[in-house]
Amino acid sequence: MAIVELDSSRVSGPSEPRFSLAGMEAIWGYLFISPWIVGFMLLTAIPMVATLVFTFTNITLTGDEPLRFVGLENYERMLGDPRTWDALGVTLRFAAVALPIGLLIPFAIALLLNSSSLRGSRYFQALFFMPFVIPFVAALFAWAGMLNPQTGWINGLLEFIGLEGRDWINDPDWIFSALVLIGIWGIGSAVIINLAGLQNVPTELYDAARVDGAGWWGQLRHVTIPLMSPVLFYSITLGMIGVLQYFLVPLVLNGGDGRPSGNTYFMNVHIYKTFFTFQNMSEGATLAWFLFLIILAFTLVLFWSARYWVYYAGETK
Repeated sequence: MAIVELDSSRVSGPSEPRFSLAGMEAIWGYLFISPWIVGFMLLTAIPMVATLVFTFTNITLTGDEPLRFVGLENYERMLGDPRTWDALGVTLRFAAVALPIGLLIPFAIALLLNSSSLRGSRYFQALFFMPFVIPFVAALFAWAGMLNPQTGWINGLLEFIGLEGRDWINDPDWIFSALVLIGIWGIGSAVIINLAGLQNVPTELYDAARVDGAGWWGQLRHVTIPLMSPVLFYSITLGMIGVLQYFLVPLVLNGGDGRPSGNTYFMNVHIYKTFFTFQNMSEGATLAWFLFLIILAFTLVLFWSARYWVYYAGETK
């Protein structure tokens, strides 16, 4: 019987796929996020690079002068402008008042909503969240009416209980209180975030704390706050960034003119006025990058401090 020798070069097994399973998953993943990548590049990354370039030029919206490279002139002019430091001072003072209140009140409300003795907690959650879904500009006009010194119901309520009404929007001593009050009205999202964090705290830790004799304050200090520290860190970070970029409320209520007595001339209002009122794009871009660097510095300090007070379950140190 003849023996037939086969040429191994002509015998091939099943062809291997061009891409592995992980490679195909990566390709599909990039395809699905490609709209976000395109949007990020066109609407965020490229404009950021453009504004950085603007800071070294004399570009304006009117184009009165030929475009030229000016080096650090815009930065020198910005640092020597007292309006820059006035706007930054107003922003930091407001942040020192609004940020702690904006963190403590949602946390306290979430503690109440998480209480086992509270009936109908889900209905209260919906009530607190409802203002968050109302268009913000429309809500601001409503608040302007409620804070009106002559016809607003807030002053009417104060006078009903025997207190003197205030000129909330036009009094330099009370404008920050009015802005904080408007901000508290829209804390529904922060309440839900804190409540979700509280509901993820293991109940057996509270049982162990009670066995050790810890009361309500001891449980809050040694169980709730440590395990809620990642949520608090998230809230502080976003709250700090948001309050340093405070813009829409003073623009709608006071037209961005700084009334009363410059107490609503925030940094973002100054940037907006420089860009669109004075039509100076180079100085406006310089101010925007200055604010970006300030926010970046605060954020880096916050992330550095997190190692000392933020606790992640299962983390080994």
